[in-house]
Amino acid sequence: MKIYVDADSCPVKDEVYRVAKRYELEVTLVSATWLRTPNEPWIHLEVVKETGELDVADDWIAERAGPEDIVVTDDIILASRCLENGASALSTRGKAFTPDSIGGALATRELMANLREAGEVTGGPSGFSKSDRSSFLQELDKTIHQVRRRAK
Repeated sequence: MKIYVDADSCPVKDEVYRVAKRYELEVTLVSATWLRTPNEPWIHLEVVKETGELDVADDWIAERAGPEDIVVTDDIILASRCLENGASALSTRGKAFTPDSIGGALATRELMANLREAGEVTGGPSGFSKSDRSSFLQELDKTIHQVRRRAK
C-alpha cells in the first residue's frame, strides 16, 4: 500500500507524513517542481518535468495508483481516473471520492466551471480550516483501514 499525493498545492502533506509513519506506509509526492520533504526513506518526491502538457503529474499518478493505494488530491478528474484503476481517492478536506459519488462531483465541477465562465461565480473555495484538517486525518485513517481489509 502506498499513498500518492498530488503535492503542488496540497495543504496536508505533514498530516500524510504523520499517518504514513504510524502505519509504516510509503508516500510518493508528485509535483511539477522540487519540494522540500523530510529526509525519510519511505517518503519519495517525483518531480515530473513540464512538457507543455497540463496534466503531467496527474498522468504519472493515474498510471501507477492501483487497488491497494490511496491518492490524496483535490483534482476531481484525477480522483475519477484513480478510482477507475481501483485506487482509493481522498480530498485534502477529508472527502472520500467513491464510485457512487464521483459522477456527482464531476457534474458539480462542470457546472461550477460554466458558472465561472459566465461570470456568475467569482470566488473560490473557502479557506482551509482546522476542521478541514481534522476531517482529512479522520478520513485518511478510515481509508487506510478499508484498503487493508479489502487487501486481505
